[in-house]
Amino acid sequence: MSTKETLRREAGTVEENAVRIDVEKAEQVIDALNTDLAATYVLYHQLRKHHWNVEGAEFEQLHDWFGDAAEDAEDNADDIAERVQALGGVPISGPSTLESHAPVEFEGEDVYDVRTSMEHDLEMYGDVIESVRDHVSLAEDLGDYATGELLRDVLEDLEDGAHEIEHFLEDDTLVLEEATH
Repeated sequence: MSTKETLRREAGTVEENAVRIDVEKAEQVIDALNTDLAATYVLYHQLRKHHWNVEGAEFEQLHDWFGDAAEDAEDNADDIAERVQALGGVPISGPSTLESHAPVEFEGEDVYDVRTSMEHDLEMYGDVIESVRDHVSLAEDLGDYATGELLRDVLEDLEDGAHEIEHFLEDDTLVLEEATH
């Protein structure tokens, strides 16, 4: 077994790819995908944080929802990263690199009430949706229809998540508020 370090691919570089997307076009798509990868991981971490910290009468339902939504984000991030690699690029992966590339900001370490947390999530979902939607068009304009299709699938998951949060935030509920005297 060799103990010699061998750099196989330098981060930020793009090489020829088997899917035959021109390297210059691939660079543009990879940059967009890495932005969406970063945004998806920030969303993932925020959802996971809310999964850990949710409390209240709807704990079980919301705990499960946050967990499932975080898993969906993680799956989407994996698909995006694998597409970056297929296009000849290197998916971004370090925490500081993800943070610097993300068009969204993590809400921080503080714990908020569930309604505020979900409002923050809805805002983040909306920002990520806008980014991914723009990148669907970019990929297809550059002739990368497979990336466009992948991002459409991601977009559908994101829109479903945002729509579900919207329902959770409605003011109609069966939970009774405790009367104050």
